[in-house]
Amino acid sequence: MTQPPVYYYVPVQPPPPVSPAGVPLADFGTRLLAYIIDALLVGAVAFVYLIVAGIILGLSLAGQGFSEDDPFALLAELWLPLLFIELGFFVLYLLVYYLYEVEFMHRTGQTLGKKAMKIKVVAIDPSARLTRGMATRRYLVQQVAGMFVPFFSYVDGLWQLWDKPYLQTLHDKAAQTVVVKVSA
Repeated sequence: MTQPPVYYYVPVQPPPPVSPAGVPLADFGTRLLAYIIDALLVGAVAFVYLIVAGIILGLSLAGQGFSEDDPFALLAELWLPLLFIELGFFVLYLLVYYLYEVEFMHRTGQTLGKKAMKIKVVAIDPSARLTRGMATRRYLVQQVAGMFVPFFSYVDGLWQLWDKPYLQTLHDKAAQTVVVKVSA
């Protein structure tokens, strides 16, 4: 009497998603960590601006005497300078992020965060090169639209979780780019 053959179920993993050029695509977690690194670097520059602006504002107000009869005098004296500090912060943040993201991206396809996580932005068309225009469109959709449209940043970043076949975010789609893994 012979034993019947034993069959083992071995789950088959689907192949990893690849770009049109056949390069493996970056996963959500890797892209998120790269974004966090980039945000911390740009945030550090913005933080320095806020510290300097706060010190200058504090020194300019230190010698002024405020009337105790008018409790809103200090508020009135602070309102306009704080508004200008915030406007300056907003403009500086957009400018620094533009220079950081677009120029790094245009030159190498990588910011420092992407370089640390070994991922790179490339044109979806394998025969095309990543242009400054593509990098600028990515920036405008990701950063500028994300600042003005409520919850857009969340939808944009999470879009890659259900996008098929290239795992693109909305800013990738706008710029016709994909994010791939870099071997070295």
